[in-house]
Amino acid sequence: MVTVYDVPPNKLIEKLGEELRDKDGIQEPDWARFVKTGVHKEKGPDQPDWWYDRVSAVLRSVYTEGPIGVARLRGKYGGKQRRGSKPNRVAKGSGSIIRECLQQLESENLIEKSEEGRIITSEGQSLLDNLAHEIMKDMAKDDPKLSKYL
Repeated sequence: MVTVYDVPPNKLIEKLGEELRDKDGIQEPDWARFVKTGVHKEKGPDQPDWWYDRVSAVLRSVYTEGPIGVARLRGKYGGKQRRGSKPNRVAKGSGSIIRECLQQLESENLIEKSEEGRIITSEGQSLLDNLAHEIMKDMAKDDPKLSKYL
């Protein structure tokens, strides 16, 4: 069986973002057009649908690294903060964006809270694995060697 680990993450996140646009509980907040994704950024995202890509990436992170919390996700989506002539430092990503993503995913029953952090539900795991299977089918059309995984 094909899982999330078998396909390239960027293809999975892109396809999952398209899938999450159809769900009612996953909506881009009003403030998302004006916000930066962390203190290490100068500007906000350029892509108009960046919210769905971020929610998809957070869902994949919960699947692969779960149980996981907001603090670890902030570190994952952080980056290098440039401070002028002073040395650069590592800065964490926006906690508000990550919390909102997690709350929306919980409302769609794709993840749930546990004592250790957020974990993927069977519905969320099924969604991701089915998308991974579809991506592997598309990749197998181009490369026949990959058909052994189907």
